[in-house]
Amino acid sequence: MSFPVVSHHNPGCGTSRNVLPVIRAAGEAPVVIDYLGEGWTRPQLLALFAAAGITARQALRVARSPAEDMGQ
Repeated sequence: MSFPVVSHHNPGCGTSRNVLPVIRAAGEAPVVIDYLGEGWTRPQLLALFAAAGITARQALRVARSPAEDMGQ
């Protein structure tokens, strides 16, 4: 059974832009979701955290983000 490759993409992020050609070079046709435009639902986020085996706090980007300024 094969599952689709899904990229929650930020077009303004260099890493996000660079990963798409890597996925395509591997022969996959990724489903690209512009999460900045579409947003997230609570169930989507909880499912992603569960699949990754992390908590919301662990997923929080701190460096170079508003969270860093808030001392998180």
